[in-house]
Formats: sequence, C-alpha cells, structure tokens
Amino acid sequence: MVSLSILRTVGSFRTLSLSSRLVTSEPDVFKAVICPASCSVVGLAKDTWSSRSLRAIGKQRQLACNLRNVTTIRRCSTYNVPSNCWKCKEPFDTSPTFFCPSCKVVQPPNEAVSFFSIMDCEDTFALDMHKLQKRYLQLQRSLHPDNFSQKSAEEQEYSAHQSAHVNKAYTTLLKPLSRGLYLLELKGMRIDEGTDSGADAEFLQELMEINEALEQARTPEETDKISQDTKWKLKGLTAKIDDTLRAGELQAAKELLAQMKYFSNIEEKVKEKLSGFM
Repeated sequence: MVSLSILRTVGSFRTLSLSSRLVTSEPDVFKAVICPASCSVVGLAKDTWSSRSLRAIGKQRQLACNLRNVTTIRRCSTYNVPSNCWKCKEPFDTSPTFFCPSCKVVQPPNEAVSFFSIMDCEDTFALDMHKLQKRYLQLQRSLHPDNFSQKSAEEQEYSAHQSAHVNKAYTTLLKPLSRGLYLLELKGMRIDEGTDSGADAEFLQELMEINEALEQARTPEETDKISQDTKWKLKGLTAKIDDTLRAGELQAAKELLAQMKYFSNIEEKVKEKLSGFM
C-alpha cells in the first residue's frame, strides 16, 4: 500500500513539472478587438499570430461586421464613433457617413447608426412623412448600385449594401406599426409573436366579431364598411401611441402597439377580400 507521503511527493513533482512547462512556453497575450462597425461589442484575440495574419483577419472581420444584418442595431450603441475611410484612411467623425469627405468614395454602412439618423429624422413616433420620402429619394439617387457599375468591386459591394440599408430604414419608419415597434426595440422592449397575454377578453371578443363579419361579408360595400371602421381604429391607436411615447409610458405604448398589430392584420385581410371582388 502506497504511503500518503509518497503520493504527496509524486503530486508535488507533477505540479512542478506542469508549472515549468507553463513558464517556459510562450505566454498568451490577448488584445482587445473592437468592432469596426462602431458597435459596443468588444472581443479578445490571442496575439500569437504574425502581424500580417492579424491584418488579414482584421480585414475579413471588418467586411463581415460592416455588412452585418440590419438587426445588429438592436445590440449596438447609437453614439457617433470617429472612423476612417477604408480607401484613403482619412478620419471622419460624422455619422452616418455615406461618402468619404476627402476622396468621395462610398463607405460601408455603419450598422450602429439608428434608422432615424440615417433618414435625418427625430427619433419620435410622429414624423414628417414628406421629409422622410425626400431624404429617401435623395439617398437612393446617390447610392444606387447602377451608379457604381464601373467602380471597384469594393465600391459596388458597399453601394449595394448602403442602398439596401437605406431601404430597410425607410420601410421601417414609413408605417406607424413598424416605426413604433422599432422605437420600442431601441428602448429594449419587444412584442412577442403569437401571444395574447396582454389582451383583455373584451378586446379579443371585439376582434372575433370583426373577423366573423369579414368572413360573412358578401358584397364590396359590406367589406368596405369593415375597412373604414378598421382605418378609424388604426387612426385612433396612432394618436394614443404618440401620446404615450411622448409621455415615456413604454408599457402602455407596448400594449397599444399590440392592438395595432391585430387591426393591421385585419386591414390586410380586408384588402385581400376587396381585391377578390375586382
């Protein structure tokens, strides 16, 4: 039977051997890697590769980060971060930046910038729709991929993604429902799909009656009557949502937006039924 002292001696020897290997091996050095898309995500990269390899990996990460899906904005901060032109390396601190102020080359989209900043609008529920449309047309005229057909591959790629990003911003802010939901998401709130937990019985009963009336409608006039009632409901909800968001009552706005989702679905059903009469 092996004595306890021998076991301790062997254990100490193994610990010493392991420690010597750890000391003689090259220490791992970690560097902070900040997302080049100006988001708040910071990672760690082990500094055991050559600087050339790190630069190549950095370029790949920058391209992937710059062209990330638009939903990245939900996880990123919205403050302006100084950046540099990908081509001439000149710094610029305006955000969003579509073109380099120095060399005039199109830049990759910055996913950390909110849709309101992209469309040059205040981050409020009530918007100047004329100003929104004017801004959209202006950006699309300058960023449309057809304008870059003779440019470099990078410029063609960045213009295509900038154009798609502007489209996403415009369509999100265009309608009250998507605009309200986006505002809630910026404030860290979401409306879960397929849940009726926030709706009271009276409201659900009202929805059921409207759906039954729509199903039983046999003429365009009957269907149009439901359409007008639904539009009136949506108009009233839009005003209420604006009031609650201005007052900072996010939970109340969330409940009203959930109701708006139901009535928006009914509105789509009405449109589909009216098209069947044509």
